[in-house]
Amino acid sequence: MTQDEKDYFKLLGCRVAQMRRDQGLTQVQLAEVLAISQQMVASYEVGRRRIPVSMLQALAKALAVEVDVLLGDESAATARGQRGQVPTLARHMERINALPKTQQRFVLQMIETVLAQQGR
Repeated sequence: MTQDEKDYFKLLGCRVAQMRRDQGLTQVQLAEVLAISQQMVASYEVGRRRIPVSMLQALAKALAVEVDVLLGDESAATARGQRGQVPTLARHMERINALPKTQQRFVLQMIETVLAQQGR
């Protein structure tokens, strides 16, 4: 691997780590979504290992960004009229929507309880 390639994968890993933190995800949580180990996520984030091309779509989806943005091309997403990252509440709603129905009902009950308390 050339030095330029090493630098690229280190920068990509830093970007992935920042986006993961922005999502409020741990390495373990991201690893579970991607069906890989936490150690593999850590290796990607520090640039020790290359992120496979076949994983980019799933990784971008897990981080709620377009692949272009994940790869560092903010201008491509902006040109399509997209903002890049999805607001936190929308990301949480997507994650809640992916839960089993019983867990979705539990989360909704919790939200309704908090909102009811706030409305007093």
